Amino acid sequence: MALVSLLDTSGDSVAASSAPDPAPAGESGTRRVVLTVLGRLLRLASLLVAVAVGTFVLMTSSPVDPIEAYVGADTAVISSEQRDQIAERWGLDEPPVQRFAAWAGNLAQGDLGTSVVFGEPVVDVIADRFVASLALLALAWIFSGVLGFVMGLVAGATHGRLLDRVLSWWAYTLASAPTFWVGLLLLYVFSVSLQWTPVCCAGPIGALPGEVTLLERLHHLVLPALTLSVVGISPVMLHTRQQTIEVLASDQVAFARAQGERGAGLVLHRVARNAAGPALMLQFASIGELIGGAVLAEQVFTYPGLGQATTTAALRQDVPLLMGVALFTALLVFIGNSLGDLAHRAVAPHAREGVR
Repeated sequence: MALVSLLDTSGDSVAASSAPDPAPAGESGTRRVVLTVLGRLLRLASLLVAVAVGTFVLMTSSPVDPIEAYVGADTAVISSEQRDQIAERWGLDEPPVQRFAAWAGNLAQGDLGTSVVFGEPVVDVIADRFVASLALLALAWIFSGVLGFVMGLVAGATHGRLLDRVLSWWAYTLASAPTFWVGLLLLYVFSVSLQWTPVCCAGPIGALPGEVTLLERLHHLVLPALTLSVVGISPVMLHTRQQTIEVLASDQVAFARAQGERGAGLVLHRVARNAAGPALMLQFASIGELIGGAVLAEQVFTYPGLGQATTTAALRQDVPLLMGVALFTALLVFIGNSLGDLAHRAVAPHAREGVR
């Protein structure tokens, strides 16, 4: 009321002097962004610490003797002095707390240690194996996301009909199917029975990596990628189906139908955008499940990627390599969740205020 009185007596000059300064609003927005970034970095740091501690505790609590796992079949012929030398070489004679403190100190300097199995720096092993797995993960991720979204739209648009029931049954069945079981089934059908695809590896057996052509790589890649895609389609499809059903029951779709919109045009123009936000968020969040599935798929198809290196590190008690892989995959999952959040907010702007 006081401001109104000043406006009545002093005219436009007082109104101009009483106008709010836009600078505080800008500063408030910048401060909110800074706090959001700092909060995410703090969550990332706490996640990496929890993953490192949990992985180390699990590895040190394993009943597998690390020296026997390192030596392999020749463990019966080594002497006690040789066992002591191996333990001293890899720090196995030190208490677990001291070993973890030494590893954390090296990590603070950017050193993840040396792989026990491969005899190379952990960073190099992860980089080489991740390059091999990247094509597999990317192909499976894109295929499962696109096909799952399209199938979800079709199932939601035909809600209650035969096509919807068939697609839903198929998705629920695959959602409960283990990755290795699906891989073995596809391997038996396409590689053993039909002989359309190779049985294993990332290239022809005996061929050097530089001699393998792009077509041969794709030929060996198609079945592992199909395995991961088939398993990853289900959550995207089921979530998109439910979102499509909800949007089709909304008032805006009822208004569009009153204006004469029908069929595929209605679904594409009124439903697809609203369903794309949650689907994108779910697809990025599924990176962790995709990496976990790749561990099993690469074992089934003997694919030399990061998943197979993870299994080898676990079975051979390669603590430095497994710790590095655990931190790397945790970082990938965190980045995937963050990208999913940003994609959801970009596609569905109304969600920006509700996400912090």
